[in-house]
Amino acid sequence: MSTLTHLDAAGAANMVDVSDKPATTRTARAQGVVVMLPETLRLIREGDAKKGDVIGTARLAGIMASKRTHELIPLCHPLLISKVRVECVPDDSLPGLRVTAEVKVIGPTGVEMEALTAVSVACLTIYDMVKAADRGMRIEGIHLLAKDGGKSGSYRAEDAS
Repeated sequence: MSTLTHLDAAGAANMVDVSDKPATTRTARAQGVVVMLPETLRLIREGDAKKGDVIGTARLAGIMASKRTHELIPLCHPLLISKVRVECVPDDSLPGLRVTAEVKVIGPTGVEMEALTAVSVACLTIYDMVKAADRGMRIEGIHLLAKDGGKSGSYRAEDAS
């Protein structure tokens, strides 16, 4: 395990200096799921949720959240994000929605936190939009699927396809 870069010699939290790092292409993919009752998934699929288009709203919320990660997570750098894609796919085997985000940047630091934030906020948005129909929903398994670029190279989670 590597040393923690966000701690100085005295153990105090600090923002990592990335000014000497080269700007390279970096991508990250993350995933999470919102498990719900089959009837709730049907409401979403058929567009009958009282608050409107659940999948479209969650997608937009995830994209917006990824761009504001530095405002939410201490010590994250503000990034000029090149691409954000958020998908919310119905999955009858859960039942629920499988949420995936991919974030890309050309810069001196990675975008793992931006991808994880996009998934987290998209999942929370799904919950918010249909909570009146199903308070027992669960947000589960938010994790990094893959990352590419930077000094540490590539990473793939064991369950990543």
